Amino acid sequence: MHDNVMTRKGNEALKEQLRKMKTVDRQEIIKEIATAAAHGDLSENAEYDAAKEKQSFIEGRIKEIEKRLAGAQVIDPAAITSDRVVFGATVVLEDEDRGGEVTYQIVGVDEADVDRGKISVSSPMARFLIGRRVDDFIEVKTPGGVRSYTVVEIRFE
Repeated sequence: MHDNVMTRKGNEALKEQLRKMKTVDRQEIIKEIATAAAHGDLSENAEYDAAKEKQSFIEGRIKEIEKRLAGAQVIDPAAITSDRVVFGATVVLEDEDRGGEVTYQIVGVDEADVDRGKISVSSPMARFLIGRRVDDFIEVKTPGGVRSYTVVEIRFE
């Protein structure tokens, strides 16, 4: 699987993050540097050093996002039709050990957020899910032990 694959929504969110960093964050850090520089001797100015370090981080992140976007393979999950779990799928699983259901969408590395049910395509759980069908039983090795799930539903949205 391409390591720079992302959903259409993830691509849009990354573009928005880049826009904000270029238009808002850059301007804020320029003001912080100017304020810190106005305090005098730069060689002993911790505020100035911190602001310059923050600027370096922002510029590095901008370059990283630009590179990720330039090489991104963007996939719209709503355009996919499959009876198997593939990138972009939203998968409903029956948790055989704890009861109840859990839902995950398999997304790109940049858009993963487990708290929102979005797991990276490179995560162990996603690797166990790729290629599965409804009613397939899987066992996933986790730090807490082996967990058992049954695929209940696969949808693309």
